[in-house]
Amino acid sequence: MIFGANILALIFNMQLTYQPFELQLKHTFTIAKFSRNSTALMLLQITHEGYIGHGEASMVPYMGETHQTATDFLSRVDVNQFKYPFNFEEIIDYLDSIAQGQTAIKAAIDIALHDLDGKIKQQPCWKMFGSDLSLMPVTSLTIGIDTPEIIIQKVKEAELFKVIKVKLGRDNDKELINTIRSVTDKPLYVDANQGWTDLQQSLDMCYWLQEQGVQLIEQPMLKTDVDSNAWLTERSPIPIIGDEAVQRLPDVEKAKGVYHGINIKLMKSAGMYEAQKMIKKARELDLKIMIGCMTETSCAILAALALAPQCNWADLDGPFLAANNPFKDPEFMDGKYVLSGEAGLGLVAKPGNLL
Repeated sequence: MIFGANILALIFNMQLTYQPFELQLKHTFTIAKFSRNSTALMLLQITHEGYIGHGEASMVPYMGETHQTATDFLSRVDVNQFKYPFNFEEIIDYLDSIAQGQTAIKAAIDIALHDLDGKIKQQPCWKMFGSDLSLMPVTSLTIGIDTPEIIIQKVKEAELFKVIKVKLGRDNDKELINTIRSVTDKPLYVDANQGWTDLQQSLDMCYWLQEQGVQLIEQPMLKTDVDSNAWLTERSPIPIIGDEAVQRLPDVEKAKGVYHGINIKLMKSAGMYEAQKMIKKARELDLKIMIGCMTETSCAILAALALAPQCNWADLDGPFLAANNPFKDPEFMDGKYVLSGEAGLGLVAKPGNLL
């Protein structure tokens, strides 16, 4: 992978380059409302004084970003705005002023700047964010909706993981859980991806899932159906977590009383800086916190892992779902990622990739 073309600016030895990339998945990834076999990414670099920061935008279909929208956005970015030392509050305000939404490409810039900042300071990102690695949560491996045969195969591939996350939201939810329970008794997280519609059936399902060892449920109903999600949260025996309903910082306060907790993803929050602000706000509001991911390479996963010890749960399985991750997988042991003391993200390219 060569980041040589598309130089957007070069001044004060600061330059931004980018590379479109298609991340192939090991299995077809199916959730309540769609399936896919790959994800469009934009990988980028920001260099300054000989240091290189790496960033990544994972542009899943439901977020509406593409290689073209990312390219158009980057063509409007003036890296002269990124004076060192970086003022991340000003940077996110500047990026938001270019266009609303498009949080994944904004996250790529934010991640690259944090990686660059860590390398200049010779500190790992997790330390700059004040994370305690002894508090690193286990991370789950996600199993998409599939046939019983493929579900069983995926469970066997999840041997390294202590927790499995299951996509639900169709009319065969119990069949999927029963299939998994036929081969493992590991704790489960489930994600309905807005697929549930009937209140009483949903509440009955919550109690049934509790009996099956499910520890939390993500986004059971439409994100716009605040009343139904709040009704279910009030009655559910296990935590209900807002995902699609919680994108950026202002959404955290709106989640209070509607969900027990929130799922923060860097591709929704526009990067690491705002994600930590969301974590702090959630704690103030006594909301539980999951940190999750889209289908991502090790680059964005390492960025999220810098914040993961500040969260209750983690769902950061991107490298394990990808078939062509251009970077080395982060170290993984006993169900948890193990971060190094390397400066910045600690990202390492696989042999044959020029970064």
